[in-house]
Amino acid sequence: MSVIRVHVLKSYGSLLGLIGICLVLGILSDRFLTISNLTNVARQVSINAILASGMTLVIITGGIDLSVGSLVALTGCSALLAMGLPGADFSGIFAGLLVGAAAGALSGVLVAYGRVPPFIATLAMLIMARGTALAITSGQPIVRSSGFYLFFGEGYLGPIPVPILIMILVLLACHFILSKTPMGSSIYAIGGNEEAARLSGIRIGRMKIVVYVISGVCSAIAGLVLAARLASAQPNTGVGFELDAIAAVVLGGTSLMGGKGGIWGTLIGAFIIGVLNNGFNLLNVSPYYQLIAKGAIIIFAVLVDQVMKR
Repeated sequence: MSVIRVHVLKSYGSLLGLIGICLVLGILSDRFLTISNLTNVARQVSINAILASGMTLVIITGGIDLSVGSLVALTGCSALLAMGLPGADFSGIFAGLLVGAAAGALSGVLVAYGRVPPFIATLAMLIMARGTALAITSGQPIVRSSGFYLFFGEGYLGPIPVPILIMILVLLACHFILSKTPMGSSIYAIGGNEEAARLSGIRIGRMKIVVYVISGVCSAIAGLVLAARLASAQPNTGVGFELDAIAAVVLGGTSLMGGKGGIWGTLIGAFIIGVLNNGFNLLNVSPYYQLIAKGAIIIFAVLVDQVMKR
């Protein structure tokens, strides 16, 4: 029986935790379980879930990407600035994605071939991206109150907000990469035992660059969605987003040591954070105490993971 309990906790612990949190918040607030509020939670979670999808691939390889929050700001600002060029919205969207991919590629090259630890490489990118966003905007927000791009933040397809659909598409794409392609097997192999992966013929350097590019593109998608929701891009936005993304990945069961994890667990982790934020706001809990609670939950999740391993 104890073996069965351990298996259930390892496989469904995050989901059971999310359900438990929802039940408690539903009892404490009669507004929490309404359709409008749950839709709002999903819309808010979409940004973090998109970031965390790319982060999951990076962490499974044994890396980390601290630059995603700054890239949200940089790609959003780059996109809205480029919307003044011919082609308007499409030029902006392409520019944002290109900037995200280029930043991810640079981080990947530093990690793969420069032998720079991922923490240092992406910390440097965090600073550079934030500085670049401030430089190209002179520290001022860029407002674009009209254009097709707003559909990505404010639009609906039927009753479903477009940001939620974009989140689902990104999650499905990353899940497909991890579970249905040779690249996914290589990502797990690198995180599990990099030397063994090298000896088996996996091109470690190239694969690491690819996962950081994917993370950069996910940051760009999140930046575009956020800019579309706000009808503006601000160089100071995205501060702390990398922490929420990492927290979602860890809460979802992905090991920070690499080699283990999955996209659907990350989605559950993102919803745990989003549900907690929403519930705390409905209950008028001070933002200071919210940070304490989220930190404690992350520590608890890591401790549980360690106990399960033992």
